[in-house]
Amino acid sequence: MSAKPASEKQNTSRNRKKKVRKRPPSMRLLLFLTILLLAGAPLMILPGLLRDSVSDQIINSDVERFQNQCAVISTQYLNRNIDETERNAELAESLRMLADIFEGRIVLVNRNYEIIFDTYGLEVGKLCIYEDIVRAYRGEESTQYTWGRDSVRFVRPVAGAESQDFAGVLMASMAIGEQERAMNVIETRAVMITTVLISCVAVLAGIACVLFARPFRRIAWDMEKAARDDMNIELEVYFPKEGKRISEAYNTIQSRLRILNDSRQEFVSNVSHELKTPITSIRVLADSLIMQEDADVGLYREFMSDISDEIERESKIIDDLLTLVRLDKTDAGLNIAQVNINEIVELTLKRLTPIAKQRDISLTLETFRPIVADADEVKLTLAITNLVENAIKYNVEGGWVRVSLNADHKHFFIKVMDSGIGIPESSLESVFERFYRVDKTRSRETGGTGLGLAITRNIIVKHHGAIRVYSKENEGTTFIIRIPLTYVK
Repeated sequence: MSAKPASEKQNTSRNRKKKVRKRPPSMRLLLFLTILLLAGAPLMILPGLLRDSVSDQIINSDVERFQNQCAVISTQYLNRNIDETERNAELAESLRMLADIFEGRIVLVNRNYEIIFDTYGLEVGKLCIYEDIVRAYRGEESTQYTWGRDSVRFVRPVAGAESQDFAGVLMASMAIGEQERAMNVIETRAVMITTVLISCVAVLAGIACVLFARPFRRIAWDMEKAARDDMNIELEVYFPKEGKRISEAYNTIQSRLRILNDSRQEFVSNVSHELKTPITSIRVLADSLIMQEDADVGLYREFMSDISDEIERESKIIDDLLTLVRLDKTDAGLNIAQVNINEIVELTLKRLTPIAKQRDISLTLETFRPIVADADEVKLTLAITNLVENAIKYNVEGGWVRVSLNADHKHFFIKVMDSGIGIPESSLESVFERFYRVDKTRSRETGGTGLGLAITRNIIVKHHGAIRVYSKENEGTTFIIRIPLTYVK
């Protein structure tokens, strides 16, 4: 044997690594991240929103007060000359006091763009030509925020005493650094509070996720136990409501699986018993012939006839089993075609009339209207034959069997009634089970296999129909079939 090259080994190991699937995230983790995102995202943007709203409110309030005070002072120039501001001690003191209160600066500019008053006293006599000042001489006010320098500046025209034109311009600036520092403090505290809130939300979300996921983890554990053939586990989850519904659905499925498993085991046991019984009879008859060396031809003929009957019975059981297997397949299709239901029922009764005459049983058919429907002719004929044949076999001597055929706008109905021995009420729910017999001794005599009604119900269900049975002991039995006129796949 030749060893694989190193490159092939590497490729094989890589392919194995690629096939390894990552484990999906747990429900607790997804729920925790979702809660944290939904609750944490608004909290994270809260400090910025709080800072912006409070900052705008405080700064705008102070700026508006400063502007109003400057407007009040500028109206005092209606009866004064703006160039005499410096010599008017009262007016100059008002301007300086206003600038000190708001930590600002007030400058007066005359018509010649010359600074005639400055609360700082630094630029008196200098020219000051700004675009805002030019617009102010046209009667326009302007406000300019310079956030980078933590200040706000606004310009307004000042009316003169002797002319309708503007005599000058008042230019004021106000520091907003104190407000900015206050806002920074508020923002810092908001960030701390937000951090605490997010931490609390994370803790509460973690606790909530653990409590929420606990019932589902319990369901998963119990399902894993059930997968290890422990079918007797039942869930009792009452919280939350969805967990209760899942546990109830799971328990229902488990009970049905147990019933199905019991039914499967019983079916296997019944099949084994039914197939073994004819073989046992054949073996007994054959051994009896072997032991009788001087048996006459008549005895041989009698024994061989019994062996032939048992072989025929075995063959019938096998045929019925094969029919059931074919019908049980989910992909077992029906040869659907439009067929005349009246003709199917009439031909079926015609074939069974000789059997009915042997036991002096009257066989009648009652039809109310011509019926054409979508159906599988062969399988539907088999279902009707089983019902009518059972009505004849399990009847009394000189009895009757009546078959009626009717339809409405959606379905057609076949009713099979007899005057037979009837079915006990305790057995009505079991007559459609495989190998079930109400009277096993009589079934042996009539040659029944216990599969006819199971085959019949399976055929009716395949046609999307339904079958019901009504019976009383020693009074007779009635089977009612309902099948749609139109077959919808």
